[in-house]
Amino acid sequence: MASKKLFNTIDSRILRKKAAENTQPFITVSFYKYFTIQDPASFRDLLYESWSSLEILGRTYIASEGINAQIAVPEPNYERFITKLYSITELNGVRLNTAIESGALAFFKLIIRVKSKIVADGITDPSFNPANTGVHLNADAFNEIISRPDTLLVDMRNHYESEVGHFKGAILPDSDSFRDEIHLVEKMLDEQRDKHIVMYCTGGIRCEKASAYLKHKGFANVYQLEGGIIKYTRDVREAGLENKFVGVNFVFDERLAERVSDDVIANCHTCHKPFDVHTNCANPCCHILFIQCEDCKVTYNNCCSIECKTIVALPAEEQRILRKGKVAARNVFRKARFNEG
Repeated sequence: MASKKLFNTIDSRILRKKAAENTQPFITVSFYKYFTIQDPASFRDLLYESWSSLEILGRTYIASEGINAQIAVPEPNYERFITKLYSITELNGVRLNTAIESGALAFFKLIIRVKSKIVADGITDPSFNPANTGVHLNADAFNEIISRPDTLLVDMRNHYESEVGHFKGAILPDSDSFRDEIHLVEKMLDEQRDKHIVMYCTGGIRCEKASAYLKHKGFANVYQLEGGIIKYTRDVREAGLENKFVGVNFVFDERLAERVSDDVIANCHTCHKPFDVHTNCANPCCHILFIQCEDCKVTYNNCCSIECKTIVALPAEEQRILRKGKVAARNVFRKARFNEG
């Protein structure tokens, strides 16, 4: 008997075009949970088969420590998706964070991968327990505690995320990855262990691990924003609370951001005028994630530099020759530093 197809092998360009033409309404949702999965590969295949049948798109990581999912579900299939998801004992009732904004399709294909961890953290201590997290705060409690003078608020996201949006008064570590940041924050806070440490991230998954790690390292008063910026934004709007987040919330999908406030706190990396929309360089050899205003997009032909603009202007065959033998760029989510030094 032929095995079932559990991977998408269609060319990404075709899938992107298909997604762009898709007028079906989708609900963008994210969720995570730390729990023991004895056979991640089999669990992955179970999800892929189930979600493919519901035409779900998105990106999900499975590991022995749990699941981390960001997906787009066709609106007519959403209730069936919840029923199937909650039928899995360990995921019954798991919190689902729906997107702040709707409209643009966030994903163009379904990817479910088995990883060593659902969040790469660089932690090797076998005695570390990620389930021993800090105190979870709802939006109201979060607003109250961060107003206290004995509280330190820490952004547990990468610098390119906090660059375009963050909570007022937060510490913004200059880190390219969570793996680096979790250890950087420990050192930064080492002499302030008497403070109340409040952490936040996009949807809560990084803070689950970061708050547990600080407790593991002896910090006593550790808290985290429940559901992250996504849930906070929805809750303050529904409850009429003060919104203490300024700018946009960076998201890891095709949209790249959800606007939380009208404040524009970042600048175009090319001309430095106020702007906060990320894009990727049109040169496939570069593909760097950076902020570029509409005027500079025209001037540089959607590229990050004159050099890249020159390359994309070459005939397709010459571009292929330049790319031959080169490994695809891994700097998609790194800050552009074109004018430094």
